[in-house]
Amino acid sequence: MAAHNELGKWGEQIAAQYLEEKGYSILARDWKDGHRDLDLVAMDGDTLVFVEVKTRSKNFFNNPEEAVDWRKVRSLSMIANKFVKLYQIDADIRFDIVAVVGDGGSHFEVNHITDAFLPMAIR
Repeated sequence: MAAHNELGKWGEQIAAQYLEEKGYSILARDWKDGHRDLDLVAMDGDTLVFVEVKTRSKNFFNNPEEAVDWRKVRSLSMIANKFVKLYQIDADIRFDIVAVVGDGGSHFEVNHITDAFLPMAIR
């Protein structure tokens, strides 16, 4: 596995642990539909939360959450819609971003942005 993929998996694990410590229940990890995926799907009380995890090493010059552009929001909106319909979920929905910055070891920083964006309309 490429180093950036390993760092990404590590970041998803850190994000999942962080959310569980905050009381979230993780429902799914790396849920795929075709070429789209949801990093984490969780429940925060009665709210279904789709979590996009962005992981970067410390030597990056921008914040990881800045990588979530309109294309990514559109893609996440589409796959979240599919998830909700497939599992017939009737709950409030929220999109969060968890940015993890670290070297893949025990030293890292987590920035959790709740309600980070609104989904795009699906046509």
